[in-house]
Amino acid sequence: MAAMLASSNIRYFCQFRLLANCRHQVLKPKNLAVLSACQERDAAPTRSFVRHPALHPRHVQVSNTFVSRAFHGSGFLCADEIRTIPAPNFAESVTEGDIRWEKAVGDSVQADEVVGEIETDKTNMPVHAPVAGVIEELLVKDGDTVKAGTSLFKLRVGGKFVLSSRSAAPAKREAAAATPPPAPATPKPASSSSAGPIPAEAPPAPKAPAQPLSTTPKAAVKPKAAAAPSPGAAPTSIAGSRSEQRVKMNRMRQRIAQRLKEAQNTCAMLTTFNEIDMSNVMEMRKKFQEPFLKKFNLKLGFMSAFVKATAFALVDQPVVNAVIDDTDIIYRDYIDISVAVATPKGLVVPVIRNVETMNYADIEKTIADLGERARAGTLAIEDMDGGTFTISNGGVFGSLFGTPIINPPQSAILGMHGIFDRPVAIGGKVEIRPMMYVALTYDHRLIDGREAVTFLRKIKAAVEDPRTILLDL
Repeated sequence: MAAMLASSNIRYFCQFRLLANCRHQVLKPKNLAVLSACQERDAAPTRSFVRHPALHPRHVQVSNTFVSRAFHGSGFLCADEIRTIPAPNFAESVTEGDIRWEKAVGDSVQADEVVGEIETDKTNMPVHAPVAGVIEELLVKDGDTVKAGTSLFKLRVGGKFVLSSRSAAPAKREAAAATPPPAPATPKPASSSSAGPIPAEAPPAPKAPAQPLSTTPKAAVKPKAAAAPSPGAAPTSIAGSRSEQRVKMNRMRQRIAQRLKEAQNTCAMLTTFNEIDMSNVMEMRKKFQEPFLKKFNLKLGFMSAFVKATAFALVDQPVVNAVIDDTDIIYRDYIDISVAVATPKGLVVPVIRNVETMNYADIEKTIADLGERARAGTLAIEDMDGGTFTISNGGVFGSLFGTPIINPPQSAILGMHGIFDRPVAIGGKVEIRPMMYVALTYDHRLIDGREAVTFLRKIKAAVEDPRTILLDL
């Protein structure tokens, strides 16, 4: 019995000495292992020894408690977890992208908050914080190319302070208390002895300054206003600013340029034109706008009329909906129309699937949803894949006339333009009507002029009088 008590007292005394030595230090894993082993052997409540400031250093205060409570709240055990966040998985057709950071080191983030964005050649993929915390370190620079699974940044889960600062705070306070205040003296040249302690390591060499390329979109770069020339300036001198700014082309713009140039080099593009009287469509829109808005909770626009008329014309001329594949022609029994949407980062073409089965309300709902997601940058790759025909509406920007470029691998594209009042001959009389020019660019390798002109006239008839769609005329 006496031997057991002696062994227990020795074990408690060792724990007390370990606590006293580690009062201002971070506990090492091997010391924690010793304490955890002692705690496992003592399943029942045991006595822990805590240093009492009023007693002799060798005296201890005894309290009935768990040994583990003496370590609860220590800087080591309360250290925040640090997670390394990788890049998300890309779509099957995307292999890499450029990272753009929206947060910096030290910023607090909430769960699912966007930390950065990966720009690919098709869409932008947001990088979310999986949990709330503080950004500890950015592992890649802004603008660097990353692949799926690349480690992007380190996140301190729920933390706001660094562990090293916690452990170093007591030592700094003790050092400040032990250092006597400097005595007043007459100023004299600073010597090496009064300059403070000599650092153990040499400071790192400063890095060469490198100015990163600006990520500002090209459309946002505007020339500065030219300064007025001075009255006495020589006539041969150049007045005004002559500065330039070089910006890096984002991946989406690079991909757009590549695809459009491929279309120009591959397709035998030819454009045919026509004009549409928008009087009936505008009257129908004005008459049914209120009940349409009340029933479907969205406004009736002009795009639904053109999309429905295009699907009607594609059924009548299936070759315009076809595509060349090497030495074969693929005819599609479905109609997927891509609608070009302009975004701050470039042109995207989300796809409306199976338009031939939709009515005006279905088309308007789909266009509104795709357009909102396109401007918010939340379109998925699947939303833009495929498409058998494209409609580009330059009229929203006031375009009068233009020739669109085919979106490969499609075979044709319809270009809409602005609505303007023009004098036209109606029944032998000149009347002012709201008119729109439309253009059809097609691949002449597959589509002949007869099919192209017939297709465009079919669209004209269906838009000017939608009753032809109901009567299948």
